[in-house]
Formats: sequence, structure tokens, C-alpha cells
Amino acid sequence: MKYILVTGGVISGIGKGIIASSVGTILKSCGLHVTAIKIDPYINIDAGTFSPYEHGEVFVLDDGGEVDLDLGNYERFLDIRLIRDNNITTGKIYQSVINKERKGDYLGKTVQVVPHITDAIQEWVMKQATISVDEDGVEPQVCVIELGGTVGDIESMPFIEAFRQFQFKVKRENFCNIHVSLIPQPNTTGEQKTKPTQNSVRELRGLGLSPDLIVCRCTTPLETSVKEKISMFCHVEPTQVICVHDVSSIYRVPLLLEDQGVVSYLCERLNLPIEMRPRKMLTKWKEMADRSDRLLEYVSIALVGKYTKLADSYTSVIKALEHSALAINHKLEVKYIDSADLETTTLQDDPVKYHEAWQKLCSAHGVLVPGGFGARGTEGKMQAISWARKQNKPFLGKGDVRLCFHLVHLSDANSTEFNPESKHPVVIDMPEHNPGQMGGTMRLGKRRTIFSSSTSVLRKLYGDVEYVDERHRHRFEVNPELKHHFEQKGLQFVGQDVEGERMEVIELEDHCYFVGVQYHPEFTSRPIKPSPPYFGLLLASAGKLQSYLAKGCRLSPR
Repeated sequence: MKYILVTGGVISGIGKGIIASSVGTILKSCGLHVTAIKIDPYINIDAGTFSPYEHGEVFVLDDGGEVDLDLGNYERFLDIRLIRDNNITTGKIYQSVINKERKGDYLGKTVQVVPHITDAIQEWVMKQATISVDEDGVEPQVCVIELGGTVGDIESMPFIEAFRQFQFKVKRENFCNIHVSLIPQPNTTGEQKTKPTQNSVRELRGLGLSPDLIVCRCTTPLETSVKEKISMFCHVEPTQVICVHDVSSIYRVPLLLEDQGVVSYLCERLNLPIEMRPRKMLTKWKEMADRSDRLLEYVSIALVGKYTKLADSYTSVIKALEHSALAINHKLEVKYIDSADLETTTLQDDPVKYHEAWQKLCSAHGVLVPGGFGARGTEGKMQAISWARKQNKPFLGKGDVRLCFHLVHLSDANSTEFNPESKHPVVIDMPEHNPGQMGGTMRLGKRRTIFSSSTSVLRKLYGDVEYVDERHRHRFEVNPELKHHFEQKGLQFVGQDVEGERMEVIELEDHCYFVGVQYHPEFTSRPIKPSPPYFGLLLASAGKLQSYLAKGCRLSPR
């Protein structure tokens, strides 16, 4: 097993996840089996209880693991399926060590950070690296490990120490370190500054890890003199300084790394068993990047949500929209609308904001309402849904299908999430939800949805299959007792769970595209294989859905 550790310096959020995914992608394109592990130094057990404003969206895996959004990048780039143990947190490590101590596994020893915590980290990495992540069940040959945060943080110290020991345990030819750093370029001088990188590398070396590759994030390509300076002060060859400047699309990052000889360096450094042959998979990436740069036609989608101030809150949603837009050869324009701005209270408090929000909604080609928790902004979401229904605008709602409120005119229609005493709860608590505890008590992970209607638009988009397996993350569901009320209003329940009790997919009759799903289809969307509910939304928004269905779900040749 070969291990590639990706660390970051100067600032967090520098793009370690994309670099780690891209390194994995170029190695996978050489025919190697690659897996990935993300280490988050926070003390939370998992990402499930975070607000999206803390660390961006919570990504859900097949086994119900609620993890960091970087695991979403790994899955999309490498087209693999990960499990919750591919995300290591300080909380998980300490929990496992404390449990062992309580059971008496340490035989009366003093339990310390070194060696007990550091050993637990190394054992976890070695065990997880051997677990297959591909459809064919083959054991991976390369494991890319991304260490979150910045070198020098107090909380990541045990992990750095664990990898300092680890490099000797697995031998030098099986372990290498890629350090991602920032090269700022102040506007006043326009000069690329290397000092932050020098300091960051010095700190890393002081902790016992020597970077093999230094990946420099910068706005414009690195000048040769700057490259040589980094090489001189950071104790590496100029060829080991890799420039990743800002590019038009993230599909270009693997190509950038490949152009600078990262594969040949890693081959030599880690004795990788690959012959240098033309890499077909990278040709696909190049084609995708070129196509996305050449697109001329626009399609705009209004994203009506609660966390629109931070784009990372909806990473997978935006990616799923981009994959679908690329498939129909349109450039995507996302109009972020805070759902609270559409509410009448905003009209009184800030009329300009209210009218701007409605102007954005009315000018979009399609409407997307992602799921959210809590009562804030719910009224605004329902206004947007009602507008899309009346105006015959393409609409996709997911995660919590509250659009039912507008289709059942019950005087007290509500949700037990916002009003536990409601007489007509349209959306109810699920039996498996434990209100006393927040973490991991939702309906999570991959569940099967069975289509009950042969005429369903969504079923056709999925390729006329009988069932689909999609990932869930919700605490509430539509009240099955009110099913007949919905059906009288033209709302068809076209998909249910295996027991036939839970309403999973709804469609509205006599509407160009009005679909609500209880699951989160964006988690399984891939650049070359877009998610069908999103694909349908974009086709309808671009006015191509009917012709696509009429042609037997085939796009006209490009």
C-alpha cells in the first residue's frame, strides 16, 4: 500500500480537497485502484450536527455516514463509494481510545496522546486503506489522506505526530507528503510572495515531516524565479514545486498536475507499478473542461434556501446542477435567494430586499428548493413553491417535501417540526427519530425507492427502472394518512419505500416539471453521469424535456 498525505499551510480552505482528489484522479487514470481518507481535527464525532455555515454542507454516504464535503469531492472525482470510517475526526479517535481504556485493554497503563492516540490514528488509517471502494471489490493500491486545517494548529498536532512515526513504520518508498500552500500576490506591488510558504514548510519540517511536493496555490501562474526561490528555501528540487493557479473549471486541476509531471514524480518516488501509457480517463476530463469553457447558452436556476450566504452550504447541489447543465450544453447561472427574503415580514422590514428576491425568482428558468432544518425561512420556501406551481415553472424540491401545504387547503395544515400540536400534520416525525438526541438520529444513507406508476416522468428519466437506490437525510416525512387529499389535488405519489408506507417521490399532473423527492439525489451525481431529478429540472428549464422524452430519453447528437 502506498500512502500520500496531503497537508495544508498558511490558510484553511486553500483547496486541499481538490488537490487530493486530483492526485487520486491522475493515479486512477493510470489504472491504479485509489481510495481516500479525510482527517478532520475537530472534536465532533461526525459532521451531522454542524450548521452549514460552520464547514459547508454535510455530505451523506451510502452507509448513512454524515461527513465532510471533501468526501463528496473524492466520490465525484474518483467515482468511488466511501463509508463513514473514511472520515476520521479527533472525536472518533478519542472515543475509540476511551472505550478501550474503559474495557481495560491497556492493562493498567497510563493512556497518553503518544503512543496511544497516535497508534490509534495509524491503525485506523492502515485498516481503512485496505477496504475496497470500487464496484469490482479490488483492494486499493494507493491511499490519499487529506489532513484538514493548517499545519501548526494545536488540534492537528497528534495527527502530524502520528504521520511522523508512520513514515518510518511503512518505509520511505511507501509514503510521501504533498504540502499545499498559498502564494499571495498583494495588489500594491503585484509581486508573488514566498515568505508564508517558507514559514509553513519550515514549521512542517520542524514537526518531522518533509514535503516531497509543494503545491502552490496562486491567482496567476508561478514565475520561474519564484519557483526557484521556493526550491532553494524549502529544500526541494524546482520540479517538485507545482503551480496550481486559478482556472476556469476544477476539471482542469488534474490536467494541470499531469502537465507538471506529478505522475512521473510519484511513480519514481513510490515505485508505482504503472507503465506510461496514454490515459483515456484524463482525455474525458480535458474534453469536459474544454466543453464547459465553450458553452454559450445560459440556463438560470433560482436556488431558494436558508444558507445561501455561503456557497459551500450547497456544494453537492451546485455540482449536480453543473453536471446536468454540461450534459445539455448550457452554461449554468445560479441565482441564490434567501428564502426569508421572500416572506411578507421582509416586505415591511426591508422592501428593497423583498422585491430584489422576487425579481430574481421571477427571472429564473427553473426553481430548486433544497432541504433545510428548523422553522426559519419555511414560509418563503412555500411561497416560492406556490409561485412555481401557478406559473408552470420547472420545479424540484427535496429533503423535506413541504410543498404539500399549498396543495391541501386544510386550515391548520402544518408540520410537527414547527408546530408539534398541529391538528392536521402534513409532515410528521418518523418513528426512528429520537427527539432527545440530535446526532445520527435521522433516516440516513442509501434506501430503496420503488416506482408505483409507469407514467412517471422521473421514472423515465431514471431509464424506466422499477426502483432506485438513493441517499436520505431527513427527520420528517409526509403524513401517509393524508395521501388521498393530495391525490385529489393532482399530486401523484409515484415512488414509495420498500414497505409502501413512506412517500418518497411526488409529481404534479398537468405541469411542465414539478417533482418533489424525499431523498438527496445530488450525493450520487457524477460529472459524466448526472443525477436524473436534476437533469430533468435542467431539461425542463431549457425547454428540452418533452423532446428528450419523445426521443426515448436520448439527447440529440452534439
